[in-house]
Amino acid sequence: MATRIMNRLLGAVALGLAIAAGNIAADASIRLPAEQISSMPSLAPLLNQVKAAVVMVTITGRSGREKNSRQGPGQAVNTRDLPAERQVKASGSGVIVDAEKGLIFTNNHVINGADDIIVTLADGREAPAKRVGSDPSTDIAVIKVQAENLTALPIGDSDGLQVGDFVLAIGNPYRIGQTVTSGIISGLHRTNVGIEKYEDFIQTDAAIYPGNSGGALVSLRGELIGINTAFIGATNTNPGMGFAIPINMVRFIANQLLKDGEVRRGRLGIAFDDPTPALIRSLKLSAPVTAPVIVKVEKGSPAEGAGLKTGDIVSELARISVRDTSDLHNRIGLLSVGDVADLTVVRNGKPVVIRATIVDQEKNIRSK
Repeated sequence: MATRIMNRLLGAVALGLAIAAGNIAADASIRLPAEQISSMPSLAPLLNQVKAAVVMVTITGRSGREKNSRQGPGQAVNTRDLPAERQVKASGSGVIVDAEKGLIFTNNHVINGADDIIVTLADGREAPAKRVGSDPSTDIAVIKVQAENLTALPIGDSDGLQVGDFVLAIGNPYRIGQTVTSGIISGLHRTNVGIEKYEDFIQTDAAIYPGNSGGALVSLRGELIGINTAFIGATNTNPGMGFAIPINMVRFIANQLLKDGEVRRGRLGIAFDDPTPALIRSLKLSAPVTAPVIVKVEKGSPAEGAGLKTGDIVSELARISVRDTSDLHNRIGLLSVGDVADLTVVRNGKPVVIRATIVDQEKNIRSK
């Protein structure tokens, strides 16, 4: 299906270029043959297969000084300035990923502060939902409904994405009904966006409007590859940049939420920084480096016990190259209590493999 859609899209582009170049008279007298019209590119067949899996998520709650929902990207209502204890209603989107169990992926900020959650299915049915768990640090949440004849969206592999891949963003903006936008992947592994504590976003030029948060970023294979979460830089004439959480990251967090209802992040006990010229000089490193450099090892930490040292250059984690400090920060943040951090560091010009077990941060603090 993806190949046929791609060929039709390319055909449409060629037709548009021909009209723009003046090779075809672009006026109201153009009448294409019926068989040519029927073969014009359309994403409708793909959408007919996937759109039933995208739902609207509406919450009700009470806003007070101690319980103010931040206006997350894509959230329809700002509760920050409302009078104390005023009832509020906000909406976003969600994606059904398990039809049998009624499991739905969405954003934490969509259900933040909710006393009640209502899911509106694509066919108009409404069902109450329960919170399974949420993680504010990654803005991921899982909710659950009980309903018959649900449609789940197949889950893809976000590690295989490339810049330039065509994508669709599906959600429920402004409570006007399900809306689809299209575009390409504009960038991968976007960090330092300043939205969440742990960021590894897919960037897309497919418009993500307020209310689309928690909705689906879909490949032309009809697979869920990301959960739409934010847009920045939008103006009246520019939709801005859209960002989605990669589905592999969502699944990793969701599995912990399904198991424990929360994410139990542990402690390794290192601080690291970019290898600036000043840092390289202060640590007396013999050669220029690009990977993160450990600048502090906490006493009594798993890192110290495993043998990590200040000045170690972290080149790999779990045998996968580390791109930069943001990459290392995100990947360590995804490790759970009891996981083993398999680090390759460069020390005195030679690679050293060090394995440290992540410990419960609270227990470690209480034991001091």
